[in-house]
Amino acid sequence: MTTRLDILGGLHEGEIFWRDRYDWLEQRGYTLRVRYKPDWVPSWKGTKKMNLEVEDGLGQMVDQVMDAVRQSEGDVVVLKRVSKTVHPDEALIGQYLSSPPLSDDPQNHCCPILDVLDDPLDAEIHILVMPLLRPYDKPAMDTVGEAVAFFRQAFEGLLFMHKHHVAHRDCMNLNIMMDPHPMYPELYHFIMIDERRDYRGTAAHYSRTRRPCKYYWTDFGLSRRYDPAETNPLEYPILGGDRTVPEFLEDEHIPRNPFHTDVYYLGNLIREDFIQAYSNLTFMHLLVVSMVKKEPDQRPTMEDAVHELDNVLSKLPWWKLRARLRRRRDDGVINFLKDVQHIFRTAFYILMFRPAVPIPSSTPKESDGQRAGTSKGFGALARYLPFRKQSSHPSSR
Repeated sequence: MTTRLDILGGLHEGEIFWRDRYDWLEQRGYTLRVRYKPDWVPSWKGTKKMNLEVEDGLGQMVDQVMDAVRQSEGDVVVLKRVSKTVHPDEALIGQYLSSPPLSDDPQNHCCPILDVLDDPLDAEIHILVMPLLRPYDKPAMDTVGEAVAFFRQAFEGLLFMHKHHVAHRDCMNLNIMMDPHPMYPELYHFIMIDERRDYRGTAAHYSRTRRPCKYYWTDFGLSRRYDPAETNPLEYPILGGDRTVPEFLEDEHIPRNPFHTDVYYLGNLIREDFIQAYSNLTFMHLLVVSMVKKEPDQRPTMEDAVHELDNVLSKLPWWKLRARLRRRRDDGVINFLKDVQHIFRTAFYILMFRPAVPIPSSTPKESDGQRAGTSKGFGALARYLPFRKQSSHPSSR
């Protein structure tokens, strides 16, 4: 057995957890990468290569998650190790949101739980099986319309959770991800996400406008589900990834309504990742200001926020939606070069009838020529989109 004490690039302690369950996972229908086979011998051992030059030399530094191939379909999935003591509700809430009839609702943007496995070596642990997802902003969005599609899905998904009496309680930027299959038909390496799965070159991908993607809220470790009769649930503050919540900073010993805090989290995500990063998203400013108000009870509900978002987006002209996202940090030369490239790309998309706001399929992994329908929440917005006709003609990346 190869550990980091044996060779540079060997397994570290967190990876040993997965190596010790390789055979069991194989029996359950999930195959880990060759690196985690109990009898693994590093492919670079005895050669002049370094570990980072070969695929099996790439270690997983986040111990809680691991990629695998689901043998029944051949799909790449993600396995997540969860403590039943630390996060007792994560699997239950994830399965609740992933089960019919909720899973059939196109407004559901919650990461599906495909399976829950009881760990054979530690009764305190279970392993969640989820589809492969990718950070929502990698690669970066190109157009205002692509950002609008993200806003609508993020708002719609959080409203869906609230309508079903679930507060996320940690809905920050690391916990919203995208289904990569439309943009990355050949996928990519789980560790080096800009590389091919075989680690032999850059992973090719399409733009969001060319291949619309669906976004998912993930990580329900801090989430809570409430009784519908409980109209004002209160919870003591629990710190997630966003440490800027005003009511938590004011007094962390006072119970707060977690639904109000969710609204702040989402508003702050849009503020920090979009409004502060790009100069041409000012149309979101007033809505975001209302969502991040210091007094929690002065913030809109998610239902009100979605209604206002639809109102704001419905007033955007098509040319605004087609515009390139303009980074505040870019200088005049960089903007000029990007503008020239954007003009040609936009002309191509218009000729190919690509909508300014890319509307994803309701079904993960459908190609853009096989869409069964669109989310109901996009109905009002779609009226304002030029060139809504879908084409099966292949477009440029």
